[in-house]
Amino acid sequence: MTEQPTSHEGRQPLADRPQEQTRPRQEAAPVGLPSDIPAQPAAPAQPVPPAEAAGPGAPAVAVAVSPKPSGGDGGGQAGRREGDRLRFVGAATRRVARGLDLDEIVLGLCRATVPAFSDEILVYLRDPLPVGDERPVAPFVLRLRRTDRLRLTPDVEGDELVLVPDPDPTPAAELCEVRSGSALAEVLRGVRPVFGDSAAALTALAELLGPDHPLPHGPRAILAPLRGRRRVIGAAVLLRRAEQPAFEPDDLLVGAQLATHTALGIDKAVLYGREAYIADELQRTMLPDSLPQPTGVKLASRYLPAAETARVGGDWYDAIPLPGSRVALVVGDVMGHSMTSAAIMGQLRTTAQTLAGLDLPPQEVLHHLDEQAQRLGENRMATCLYAVYDPVSHRITVANAGHPPPILLHRDGHAEVLRVPAGAPIGVGGVDFEAVELDAPAGATLLLYTDGLVESRLRDVWTGIEQLRERLTAAARLTGPDHAPPLEALCDDVLDMLGPGDRDDDIALLAARFDGIAPSDVAYWFLEPEDAAPGRARRLARRALARWDLEELTDSVELLVSEVVTNAVRYAERPVTLRLLRTDVLRCEVGDDSPQLPRQRRARETDEGGRGLFLVNRLARRWGATRLSGGKVVWFELATRL
Repeated sequence: MTEQPTSHEGRQPLADRPQEQTRPRQEAAPVGLPSDIPAQPAAPAQPVPPAEAAGPGAPAVAVAVSPKPSGGDGGGQAGRREGDRLRFVGAATRRVARGLDLDEIVLGLCRATVPAFSDEILVYLRDPLPVGDERPVAPFVLRLRRTDRLRLTPDVEGDELVLVPDPDPTPAAELCEVRSGSALAEVLRGVRPVFGDSAAALTALAELLGPDHPLPHGPRAILAPLRGRRRVIGAAVLLRRAEQPAFEPDDLLVGAQLATHTALGIDKAVLYGREAYIADELQRTMLPDSLPQPTGVKLASRYLPAAETARVGGDWYDAIPLPGSRVALVVGDVMGHSMTSAAIMGQLRTTAQTLAGLDLPPQEVLHHLDEQAQRLGENRMATCLYAVYDPVSHRITVANAGHPPPILLHRDGHAEVLRVPAGAPIGVGGVDFEAVELDAPAGATLLLYTDGLVESRLRDVWTGIEQLRERLTAAARLTGPDHAPPLEALCDDVLDMLGPGDRDDDIALLAARFDGIAPSDVAYWFLEPEDAAPGRARRLARRALARWDLEELTDSVELLVSEVVTNAVRYAERPVTLRLLRTDVLRCEVGDDSPQLPRQRRARETDEGGRGLFLVNRLARRWGATRLSGGKVVWFELATRL
């Protein structure tokens, strides 16, 4: 799409600009110079016939145009014009170089050349733009990226000429296919800018701009190929009107400099964008695609990258289901912003998941993470907070490694910063970590976060934590003491506390709403590892189902419990545990002291056993087995409504 400027970078009319309002007319910049570059005294400016006035309210910029000098002091005039060209090229290339992304670079080129060097510019870029070492394809397509065209009109006092945006630009082709052997392809292959009055250039411009775009007569058009490091990535067309002085041969050098700096800037912007995209995708793939839905707790999360100049960080969060309907809540932050930080984050997150699968205590998990960080190399530092929530006991165990403390929002609206020993960051080595066990009442919300949420250049971390606590209290006050704030809305409200200068770091946020499991919905027994254990397990399960009005599940539960308990008794040496949990599903857990996990296999017709897990797999909604530090737990779930 063509884009018309709505202002000339906020420039004001000369009368409103204090540093230029007394400049005499004879000091106006000649053609080829931006108005903000001082020029040597020149001949008095000749008025240019004004174009059709622009629409009302259009912003205006005062300029004066000097014609090409002839006669007189030709040598001195030429020397001054050469110096002016050099100053213009320096200012224009600096303006282009200030751009960080593709649009800023193209905008910088347009604003540097119109109206200082040309009356109109059209910038075409390849679609899609090639990246890195991609093999070029032919034919390729050029797409009009931006066009700027300003026209002259007298100002209200009539003593100066004013540049205003043209609301109706000359139509140009939006797309142009560059075929091998065409005139446009030959001009682009030549790399150097050419005047538009040659036969090859006229044909090339007609292909590029389309038949509806008129071309000025004589050397008033420059076609400048934009060549990156390996290939042509576009073209720029510079045009002057018939009433303006024509381009001079030295202006081709100016066009070449502008095209070269613009193309190299675009090349770097495309490569940077590609690297940023890869890094961003790398980091996002290391974060969980979705959160689990463990029993007795609701989860919500947010992740925000840092500013565009440092999008890659090492923040992560995770929620890992554990045996016994427990869940591990993890949030961490690898120091630094780089691909290395993201890679280390991925390794530490994988390590934390493996350690959680072993059902290690939180302090032991942090200890092994610390060892892993040291194995990854020197100065691999990270902070981490690891918590385990048990919905049956309504307790949470927390260990911290130099991370900001979590905040617990109670159902009555009171928000409290939990007192958890800070500990040393992961990677320091040789330190012990301490875990604390705290109450986690039903209806409370635990908020885990990284320091990017509470710390910035404008505030220290403890000020930010206090502001976060007050924010949570205010959110709970809106819903009242009888209703906890909706979890997703609460996360969005927390992020709204960030101001314009608070995005110095990436942010990971994990919120957990504790629902818990009521004691009346839990049945728990110990079974001696003997032959009578399966029969006793069936009887106990039948009574529990009758108490919960779930008799329709009796047959399925008795069959599955009998199979799982039989398998546990076969290998156990100590008492076997049997637990039934009633929530939105019925969950059965059987634990024993044997670390060997059961494997489903297809039994042969002559085998007496080996069909238990096959039945569990066919009848249960879900099932699984988890190894513990002192054995294993086999579990299955059944829907409570058939």
